[in-house]
Amino acid sequence: MLAGVHFKDLDKTYPGRGRRGSRGTDIEVIRQLNLDIKDGEFLVLVGPSGCGKSTLLRLLAGLDSPTRGEIYVGDQPVSKLRPAQRDVAMVFQSYALYPHLSVRDNLAFGLRRSRRRSWGQQLQDQLHCSTRNWPKPIRIASHREALIEQRTLEVAEALELEALLDRQPKELSGGQKQRVALGRAMARKPSVFLMDEPLSNLDAKLRTSTRAQIVDLQRQLGTTTIYVTHDQVEAMTMGHRIAVLNQGQLQQLGTPMELYQWPANTFVAQFIGSPAMNLLPVIAGPASTILLGDRRLPIKGALAEALLPLEGKALWAGLRPEYWRVAPATNRNIAAEVRHTEVLGNEQLITCKLVQGHHLIQLRASPELAVFPGSTLNLEANPEGWRLFLADGEAIQPAMPLHSEDISKDQEPALPSLD
Repeated sequence: MLAGVHFKDLDKTYPGRGRRGSRGTDIEVIRQLNLDIKDGEFLVLVGPSGCGKSTLLRLLAGLDSPTRGEIYVGDQPVSKLRPAQRDVAMVFQSYALYPHLSVRDNLAFGLRRSRRRSWGQQLQDQLHCSTRNWPKPIRIASHREALIEQRTLEVAEALELEALLDRQPKELSGGQKQRVALGRAMARKPSVFLMDEPLSNLDAKLRTSTRAQIVDLQRQLGTTTIYVTHDQVEAMTMGHRIAVLNQGQLQQLGTPMELYQWPANTFVAQFIGSPAMNLLPVIAGPASTILLGDRRLPIKGALAEALLPLEGKALWAGLRPEYWRVAPATNRNIAAEVRHTEVLGNEQLITCKLVQGHHLIQLRASPELAVFPGSTLNLEANPEGWRLFLADGEAIQPAMPLHSEDISKDQEPALPSLD
């Protein structure tokens, strides 16, 4: 039975350590977290190191207990339940395979411990495993072990592990070990999958193929999945939604493109996206404009009306690198000195220092554009691409609510519908 997950008013505090064994200042890792994850959803958790991502998984898995608040799987509160009673399966960054067991027995490990067995049943199951390669007339039969073997073979086939079933972990590559770890979680058919940076130990090519495999598996199984990562590409391409954490607090929850195009604050603006959004200190000018030094730049689109009552206020103006364009020298455009270039094949990332205010920005340009450090460019900003933030970092919302068609779906991950 599949189920959503709900974190309600969740806190997690670790006791601090002072000098000579005395108690120091408590460390708050999770702070008043409220988060709903839908049944069958693939949710990606991102945030800087120490923000509480892995702690949240550990709390849900039962490896740690919350200081306050409650965790629900479906309608059932699970904070007081033992890990084995929560019907969740966790895939660790380090694979955590049993080195003395074969791939077959690693896949079946959770199934064998899913129910209590009498001593007689345990003996019969062990004899069945010991004699499974013997001629059929002299094998010891075990109905339970036969079901486990059938499920193990199904998982091995789904993950293309059939040829590796009799190998031990030391005989596997990193990608094969990761597939075994995924298979061990899959075999139990849990209500929730928890994945803690499962691809971080793989090389770039293997990460790409395994990432696609995880997405395909989640699509087929429809199991609620919570996936922790530091990788921007994984975050933007795998999940139905992304939850951004910072210092134990939820900063924003939304689809990848909602977070990319309409960040809730300056933290999300600079954390989501690679390169990050360029942020510039500006003054709100008259008639839906912003003042960058002595340059007046127009704001068009969804934020134009919301800017009108803010005239004279100090703001942060954000612009994604793709919304800067190299243009001819005019009074409207902004001169910038090239500091660094990175040619990436299909595009070029240029780091510039603006003449107005000497702020560093990054822009995307054609790889054919011939530039070098020290040269001067003239830049034009797309007036509909600006995102505006108050001095405290909170985003200025459009005067009219955005509809789904206002957010580009071109880069949305092709994942199953939640309807």
